[in-house]
Amino acid sequence: MYMLLSTTDVIQGAIIESYLGVVTAEVVYGTNALRDFFAGIRDIVGGRTASYERVFERGQQEALAELEKRAERLGANAVIGINVDTGTITLDQAGSLLLVTATGTAVVVQDPR
Repeated sequence: MYMLLSTTDVIQGAIIESYLGVVTAEVVYGTNALRDFFAGIRDIVGGRTASYERVFERGQQEALAELEKRAERLGANAVIGINVDTGTITLDQAGSLLLVTATGTAVVVQDPR
């Protein structure tokens, strides 16, 4: 089954048959001491931190894949109004966790055929 994912609230030319509700997905990653060390150096000398960029990119992909699964379980064939957000959860002196969330509205879109 093909699932359409969109950040917009409407899909041009499509008729939404039913709204199935809000769906959310969360992905949480533990931080890595070595990656944190090199990111700290980047903070001092400037520049991008490619290792964390890859973590967030992977997190966004996994959050969208999970969002798709959860919408599919509701019987949806599309998710509209998708918002992806990132953040951190501070544990204590032990470090923090990286959080990626995706939220959208699961809908059934009329088959254009």
